[in-house]
Amino acid sequence: MATSLPTDAPQDRGSEQTIEQKAVAGMSQGALVRRRFFRHKLAMTALVILVLVILLAFTSVGTVIGGTGNLEANAAGVLSINGWRIEGWWPLNWWTAYPVVNGGAPTITWWPFSLGEHPFGQDTLGKDVFAQVMRGTQQSITVMFLVGLVSLIVGVSLGAVSGYFRGWSDSLIMRFTDVIIPIIVLGSIMGKLFGGNAFVFGLFLGILSWTGLARLVRGDFLSLREREFVDAARVAGASNARIIFRHILPNAVGVIIVNTTLLMSAAVLTEAALSFLGFGIQYPDVSLGQIISTYREAFRTRPWLFWWPGLFIILLALCINFIGDGLRDAFDPRQQAKVSRRKAARAVAAIPSVQAVTMVEGPTSDSDAPYTDEFGAESQLTDLDQRPRRGRRPGERGDRPGDQP
Repeated sequence: MATSLPTDAPQDRGSEQTIEQKAVAGMSQGALVRRRFFRHKLAMTALVILVLVILLAFTSVGTVIGGTGNLEANAAGVLSINGWRIEGWWPLNWWTAYPVVNGGAPTITWWPFSLGEHPFGQDTLGKDVFAQVMRGTQQSITVMFLVGLVSLIVGVSLGAVSGYFRGWSDSLIMRFTDVIIPIIVLGSIMGKLFGGNAFVFGLFLGILSWTGLARLVRGDFLSLREREFVDAARVAGASNARIIFRHILPNAVGVIIVNTTLLMSAAVLTEAALSFLGFGIQYPDVSLGQIISTYREAFRTRPWLFWWPGLFIILLALCINFIGDGLRDAFDPRQQAKVSRRKAARAVAAIPSVQAVTMVEGPTSDSDAPYTDEFGAESQLTDLDQRPRRGRRPGERGDRPGDQP
């Protein structure tokens, strides 16, 4: 089958553009970022799972706002958590010992689906593991977002000042980041002093986690401040604050967001590790790492005490990592979405010049006709200059009468 293009066919002046360029023509940078992120299947799946986990954790057993997190007994002798507690739809709490049901094993059934009285089981004292895991997930989520917020504010501010102004401010800030005590050491001390309060604990972890983000922002600002658009803004009379926040910072937002998500993922593991070692969230409040540490001796007899807190730690860390991967791909202009063959065929068929092409069966010229050589083999050659002349034998010189030079 050969393709012929009539000389009078309308030509598409934009045919030099690729299919990907035609698909995003006329879209702003923000729209392109949203388009790439929403089409990242793994990131969107992780985002949906993270939202569901957050809703489940904060609506099931309720949450406590303010207070110390310690247990207090009222006039009737009933224990309650210090602070303002918002009740949830789950009737049990994480500090009360209930009668042991089903030998402490999980009562959840998948078919037919039923939660039972204690879907995640009970410990030896009768405490509901589902309530404990939900409360621990709340603590991990609170610490995760606080670390991300504090690190974002402090790291971006100091990194921007260091990279834009350079000089003595750059040296002072970078030397300060070099002397920051390792997060595990100082976090352990702060956890012992202020343990039990996830809000304060998350603030301290955030104050210790901004150094890496500040260095990355500084490197981006050092390169972006030499660009032409910064010189143009400076010549136009823009102030330093306007250049930083309106011109340079939007161009570095991709690096900032991606690394902030990585810090949030690391915060979940750091909080769980410190709580496992006894330096994080303190009793009577609970966290996922503390649950694993408390019941580590019962790994062989009651493994469900490890399944559920470990599962939610993995879910939180993986979801944040996958969302970060999706944001990285969305902010990277070099990432091009793969176009399927069907979409590519539709895009090509929409070009006016291609619509005018006629598809004809069989050869359309003598150059496309099959050629039989002296040995009887057929071939199809399109270049007349490369076709051997019929009747010519090896070693024969000269042209036959009628051959054109």
